[in-house]
Amino acid sequence: MMGRDDDIPPETGGTAETERAFYGRRKGKRLRPGQEQRLEGALPRLRVALPERGEFLDPPALFPVPVDEVWLEIGFGGGEHLAAQAEGHRQAAIIGCEPFVNGVVKLLRAVDERGLRNVRVWDEDATALLAALPDASLARVYLLYPDPWPKRRQRKRRFVSDASLAEIARVLRPGGHFRFASDIDDYVGWTLVRAARCPQLRWTAEGADDWRRPFPGWPGTRYEAKALAAGRLPSYLTFERVEAA
Repeated sequence: MMGRDDDIPPETGGTAETERAFYGRRKGKRLRPGQEQRLEGALPRLRVALPERGEFLDPPALFPVPVDEVWLEIGFGGGEHLAAQAEGHRQAAIIGCEPFVNGVVKLLRAVDERGLRNVRVWDEDATALLAALPDASLARVYLLYPDPWPKRRQRKRRFVSDASLAEIARVLRPGGHFRFASDIDDYVGWTLVRAARCPQLRWTAEGADDWRRPFPGWPGTRYEAKALAAGRLPSYLTFERVEAA
């Protein structure tokens, strides 16, 4: 996979178009005993429990501390970005989606070491979590360096689709932001085309620097570092949730 760390694939599941098929590995390198203990001890405490079919989560109620808003990161990889945002924005709570066990363990370690009480984890298909979120319940959604599935026959596996963007728009509150980053130009174009077809999302860029520069407060990720080292320039797209015309 281009631009990916082989240890932590960031794929998070399918979309409505693929009947929620999961594409990617759920486990990579064998976990060390300490990692197994952390997984068994911390994950049940932090894992989001989905409600019964037809009911919705109350996102702020998932956290043991008062929060002003809730964010979602789809495919957090090793959790570097999520942990940095949670540490730097204690007034915000973040739900991280990642089914890859090795990545989840890395985030759990950061949560323990930094004392982060504003983090929750969903380690299954991200579309199932999206479906359980109420309308206009999130202030921000991140999708950073998702698997590009570069071959033409694989593109139906990409997380970004008309259906997934409609769901992201539904759960974002008015004025909320969907932030997408990729070092694969084809996937960037793919996302722009589908976002343009979503009447509730507006690309906020007014000049080239708006997609060439990282998002404010960007801590960087291992994927970004590998992309830059390989000579690939990432793009950073921000879409605002607006009312349909």
